[in-house]
Amino acid sequence: MSVDFTSVQLLDVSRHFGRRRALSRVSLSAASGDIVALLGPNGAGKSTLITILATLATPTSGEVRYGDQPAARLGAALRIRIGLLAHELHLYPELSARQNLAFFAELYGLDPRTTVDAALESAGLADRADDTVSGFSRGMRQRLALERALLHGPRLVLFDEPFTGLDDRAVGIVADRLRALAAGGAIVVLATHDLDLADGLVNRVVLIRGGRLLSDEVATTGLRARYRALIGAA
Repeated sequence: MSVDFTSVQLLDVSRHFGRRRALSRVSLSAASGDIVALLGPNGAGKSTLITILATLATPTSGEVRYGDQPAARLGAALRIRIGLLAHELHLYPELSARQNLAFFAELYGLDPRTTVDAALESAGLADRADDTVSGFSRGMRQRLALERALLHGPRLVLFDEPFTGLDDRAVGIVADRLRALAAGGAIVVLATHDLDLADGLVNRVVLIRGGRLLSDEVATTGLRARYRALIGAA
């Protein structure tokens, strides 16, 4: 079954781990072309929300809809339309950059000959393509893992702290990549603590604290001041 969608919605979503409420009745939506920042302190529920959007966890209550369909109705075919870059980069250190991408390309049923070279170029790693990943810096691994998550052209792209370990040049590469994804019709959702990087990159800002939605609004300048005002008042 072929699956596509141009929006994603969380409808009154809660997620409990025993007696702990990681998310509590969160509702929000995003559409093609959006770059949405999930902001909040540690333990706010950002990673849980990302995990639910990736279909790696199900809500305790509420519903997630991709287009006009709930996740349960779309089944496993939905995952081919989702790309995820989490804290765990899911790379094989004993393989080269090229071998890592080729392996994941084949998992997605793609021809590595038509996808891997372009991905290495986008990561700025064409000159290190045949070096083993064990010798890469954290930033180089992060850029490679980003391209691994995008090989199959996902509609919904989910990032958990995508700028971790990146120098200024790499930050610029990744930010431009995110803008290009959104311009191409992807829905981009990223959890980040870096307010300065989010400011000017994202067009939507979602603030979460203690598993509860504090704000869902259009991004404006002065994001740091807005964040402090809302988080400090919560």
